[in-house]
Amino acid sequence: MFKDDILQKEAGPLCAAEVGSELQKQFAILPGGRGTNGSPIIIFPEYPDFSDLQEEELQNVLSYLTSVPSAAASGEGFILVIDRRLDRWTAVRATLLRIAGSFPGILHLVLVLRPTTFFQRTISDLQLRFIRDDFKMKVPVVMLSSVTELHAYIDPGQLTTEVGGTQEYNHDSWISHRTAIEAFALMVKTTAQTLQAFGTELAETELPNDAEATTNLLQVHTSKKELMKEDLKVALSQGRRLLEFINEPLLADPEYSLTHDEMENLATVQRLIGQLDETETAFEDFWERHRTKLEQCLQLRHFEHHFREIRAQLDVMFERLSGFSEVSVSPAHAEHVLRELGNHEEKAFELLDVALSLASEGDRLIENSHYAEDSIRPKCSELRGVCEEISSTLRHKKGLLLRALELHHALEKASGWCEEGIFLLASQPVDRCQSQDGAEAALQELERYLDTAALHTLTDCSAICCQYEAVLNAQLKDQIDKVFQKQISVQEMFEKRRISLKKLAAKQTRPVQPVAPRPEVKSPLSSPSQERKERRYSADSALCKKGESPVLNGGTRHASLSEEEESLAVLRRHVMNELLETERAYVEELLCVLEGYAAEMDNPAMAHLIPSTLHSKKDILFGNMSEIYQFHKRTFLKELETYTDCPELVGRCFLERMKDLQIYEAYCQNKPRSESLWRQCSDCAFFQECQKKLEHKLGLDSYLLKPVQRITKYQLLLKELLKYSKGCDGSDDLQEALSSILGILKAVNDSMHLIAITGYEGNLSELGRLLMQGSFSVWTEHKKGHAKVKDLARFKPMQRHLFLHQKALLFCKKREENGEGYEKAPSYSFKHSLSMSAVGITENAKGDNKKFEIWCNSREEVFIVQAPTPEIKTAWVNEIRKVLTQQLKACRDARQQKSSDSVSPSTTSSSSICLSPFRSNAQKNQKKQEEKKAEPSPISDTNACSSPKHKGWSKASLSVDASEENDGYSSGEDPMNSDTEEDGVKKLAPGKYTVVADCEKAGPQELSVKSGDMVQLIREGEEGQWFVKNLRTHKEGWVAAANLLSLISESKSSQSLSSSDGSVSGNLSTSSSCSETYTSFSDIKP
Repeated sequence: MFKDDILQKEAGPLCAAEVGSELQKQFAILPGGRGTNGSPIIIFPEYPDFSDLQEEELQNVLSYLTSVPSAAASGEGFILVIDRRLDRWTAVRATLLRIAGSFPGILHLVLVLRPTTFFQRTISDLQLRFIRDDFKMKVPVVMLSSVTELHAYIDPGQLTTEVGGTQEYNHDSWISHRTAIEAFALMVKTTAQTLQAFGTELAETELPNDAEATTNLLQVHTSKKELMKEDLKVALSQGRRLLEFINEPLLADPEYSLTHDEMENLATVQRLIGQLDETETAFEDFWERHRTKLEQCLQLRHFEHHFREIRAQLDVMFERLSGFSEVSVSPAHAEHVLRELGNHEEKAFELLDVALSLASEGDRLIENSHYAEDSIRPKCSELRGVCEEISSTLRHKKGLLLRALELHHALEKASGWCEEGIFLLASQPVDRCQSQDGAEAALQELERYLDTAALHTLTDCSAICCQYEAVLNAQLKDQIDKVFQKQISVQEMFEKRRISLKKLAAKQTRPVQPVAPRPEVKSPLSSPSQERKERRYSADSALCKKGESPVLNGGTRHASLSEEEESLAVLRRHVMNELLETERAYVEELLCVLEGYAAEMDNPAMAHLIPSTLHSKKDILFGNMSEIYQFHKRTFLKELETYTDCPELVGRCFLERMKDLQIYEAYCQNKPRSESLWRQCSDCAFFQECQKKLEHKLGLDSYLLKPVQRITKYQLLLKELLKYSKGCDGSDDLQEALSSILGILKAVNDSMHLIAITGYEGNLSELGRLLMQGSFSVWTEHKKGHAKVKDLARFKPMQRHLFLHQKALLFCKKREENGEGYEKAPSYSFKHSLSMSAVGITENAKGDNKKFEIWCNSREEVFIVQAPTPEIKTAWVNEIRKVLTQQLKACRDARQQKSSDSVSPSTTSSSSICLSPFRSNAQKNQKKQEEKKAEPSPISDTNACSSPKHKGWSKASLSVDASEENDGYSSGEDPMNSDTEEDGVKKLAPGKYTVVADCEKAGPQELSVKSGDMVQLIREGEEGQWFVKNLRTHKEGWVAAANLLSLISESKSSQSLSSSDGSVSGNLSTSSSCSETYTSFSDIKP
């Protein structure tokens, strides 16, 4: 790469700087003169101490001087001029011998100026004769007596003035020149070696694999190159100054002639400067090639990085486009998919433009002779291929969806024509058609409508299937078949009507006299309302059953829909379509959030945008949204789609998946934490970047609210379906599904309040399921308290929030609401709790229909609770009664099980009737005998349902409480043991009752009831049957009287319940206040 002679040239074993002290002694000089044959001349001036010189000093100086002339001049041999005119012969002889032994070069001639004194000259003449042969063997020696004789051998212009010549010589200047020249040569050599090493480093450097490393490497190499350039500039500057220094005598005296050594020095410096120039040029060329390669490498790394990014985006886009269905189940679904596809199409075109621009950039790199052409060209081809594939997929999907939408519109148009035809037939008044003119007018109306059939109906089923074969699936084929069957059915209805109208128009008919229908004989086991329901059910069931349509089969019509039934079916389909469309959109939105936000939190490329407060908080921000998405995507949506043609049956789907829908409770409970975290980080660059990529107009917080909105939307849709499905086969399931969804919403709402309780030291989960919660005004009364405190408490109520659990009732104080959104939810400070096993209630308190009492410990502590409305009060009392009734039943079962373990099998079989809340005389007598036997140990009989604080059944406690409140009742007291109850068999009477156990119907005329239902006994029939109405489901039927005794509790006779562990604290009352209270119970809708 660089000039090899610079690197290979050796400056000699020694340089002027190394032998400067010896040269300063000036016992030998090289003035630059030449002999006639061009031999360099070395002069040994007079030096008295020559004999004292160290051999090393002499050897170094002679070696250095012989290395200065060029190789060509040195090859001619050196001429030595030894000036010993003032010395002795013995010294001359010793000098000659030392020089002859130490001179490292080739000797051409030795000229000796011998001593000039007569005595020394005579001695030298004599001695020279004897030793001449010795000198001839080593060097040619010429003894000269004067400088004149010396001039005969050497031109005076080549000699210094000391030996009679005319050459001007300055030894110090000569040493300075030699030192500078040698320093410059060394600098040139060092610079060349440095450039060589740097060039080797650049040539051996491996190209990095990423853009950042390539950029850093380019910067490092550029910095080193600039340093090399500086070194070259310094060397060239020094060379030029040295050249000026050598040429300085010529500038001062134009007639000055340079010596041979000076000319050689000048040539050497010029040659070194030239080589430096060439080296600089070669280095610049090499650096330009290396820099170009690094820049191309950087371009390649940027290209590859952009290629990987765009390729990944293209894969995601292709996957999303591939996921779009080419077929659809309804026009709205097709339009929805088309809109979504249109949105993705805009994004896809933007992405395709970027990809094609990158491919064009790759083409430009290839045109500019990029070294990695073989790597760039396949990537450009791949980008164009994928872009074409995506464009083709878009066109294909869009074309199929447009075809599907066209088919849907055609089917919708035909179906609409049929529905309008049905409406037309139903709207023609019968009385008008009885006259000839009216019949003709109706006939013309039908004819005009039938003329529009060609524009609205489908003509050939096989042609339609062939034309739209690419978009057909099983559902669409089924829809086509149904539309054609509907067309046939409607056309047949029109044909029958035309025949009838033609007959009426052809003859004059008498006006129809309306006649009242003859009363029919009713079955004693049925009621008019029930028969109406059965007739309506029989008409609706033909419409509501899945897969059945009012079409002809074998020329016979299966069913005939009335106008009302058809309109209800249409409305149900509209609601079902809305349910499916919103469900699909909901699933898409969840997927968008999970992919566009949640997944990006794990993307290393986005890590720098995520604030520290958001690290490892994905589960808090998104809750169990992924679980919700998987459930809806994989299970719920697919199951809902199976009910497309029978929307009235979709309640079954909700009931089957009700446990799965409870996952929303965990999401809603986490929502306050999620919203708090969102407010801290909502303005961060990460969310803004994600929203920008997704092109969402709304922020993430709007999408995090979607699950809450969705679970609320279900109950609205179910209400609509239920409204349009009265009397259909699935209406009961819809009602139960609606109740279950409302139960989930209530549980979610209750749990949101429950998690806000603070200060409770126990475990809330151990208190059982939360049944109800709400805010009340509460007064407290204590028997042992001070009268003034008691009176004061009555006038100043406490505001408390009550939480009714299965095992306890909590009193909490509601704290002030602060914050925004979910953080605005209140908090509750725990104040007091009552165990439900020690609680009694009085349903009417102080003559206020909004108040009731909760008491414990034989009314030593009484809480007067005032509800906001009578309805809320009634609901709470009813729920508490239900809890206490269940506890009462558990106590009875425990006692019965205990007594059955201690009696004979015959006794056990007879005691099995004790499920009824009423007992026979024999059972009561047996119970009294058992109690008498158990008097010494009153605790033993009640262990199963009472605490150790139980004091037995004492009449004293009963009378005290009865005198204080005549309507108190505790589940700890068994009504069968009450002395106030008659000793006869209890008779059932018409009235309203609460069911305490489930019972399934055994026959078509019988009624099913569930625990907690409110039922009304209407009348007693034959064979021990009662006709009963379920006030929750509004259904009626027959129930055996024997079953009723074990299923119901008499609402009119027991108004206040408790599960106190103490003694009996109330009696059964039949006061007027009781009947009024339970009238309000009957008003509560289930």
